[in-house]
Amino acid sequence: MSKLVTGDGRTHIESSLMRESLVDRRVVAKTDSEGEFAILPDVVLVGLGGQSIFDRGRAAVMPLVEELKTLREARKAGKKGPPPMVLGVGGGTRVRHTVSVALDLGIPTGGVAQLVGAMEEANAVFLNALLAKHGSIVMQREHFWELPLYLESGMLPIVISIPPYHFWEPPPEDGPLPTHGSDFGLFIHAEVLGMKKLIFVKDEDGLFDKDPKRHADAKHIPRITLGELSKNMPDELIIDRQLFVCWQRARHVEQVQIVNGLVPGQLTKALAGEPVGTVITRH
Repeated sequence: MSKLVTGDGRTHIESSLMRESLVDRRVVAKTDSEGEFAILPDVVLVGLGGQSIFDRGRAAVMPLVEELKTLREARKAGKKGPPPMVLGVGGGTRVRHTVSVALDLGIPTGGVAQLVGAMEEANAVFLNALLAKHGSIVMQREHFWELPLYLESGMLPIVISIPPYHFWEPPPEDGPLPTHGSDFGLFIHAEVLGMKKLIFVKDEDGLFDKDPKRHADAKHIPRITLGELSKNMPDELIIDRQLFVCWQRARHVEQVQIVNGLVPGQLTKALAGEPVGTVITRH
């Protein structure tokens, strides 16, 4: 806590970090606090996969649009509907083509990340066109702090998740590809806003011990803690590995759920708190 010090004709602000080095580990350790403010703890972030959902076109996207429409109508009617939500979108296959061209041209990692974000913006526009009459709005990054106003006004914000670090994407350990992908970006969205729950809508029934598309004997993981998963992380994951690394240091996100968007009603059940797909908890 800071304290105003007066008495010599001048006012000083005395704080715990005065004359301290912010790169001193002992000083940083003293700043740790479990009291970090949660901005939107009751809002759920729902991420729609790019390759898993959008690339499948009408057959996958329209049923989800209808499901979201029904959820919105229930909420507007005052019925016991879903919690307020924010939608996030992935970029899909176009991202891979764009990255391929960018790397061939020698574009730096941060520039590649920005180009990937442009592909996600296109999917955000597609989704907004389909949900516009139900109150959706594409939230540009410059208007991030207006998100609570959108929600209070009854709107359905649609966000992109890449690049979480804009041009300042950290250099990767190997190669020029940005390390932090779409799923990680959505996780950061949820964490910085103090959201407790994040739902990923993919094309599988959740998390498996290996890729079920290539292994018929893959075993489904219905529920697991972050600690258990970290000790025995599958080689093939349906969401970004960096998400789990970051989650170990996060303060707000308590649950990540992965559901199958190709199965009607799974998203609705997940928003209602049902344990469909895979539920991953922090503890």
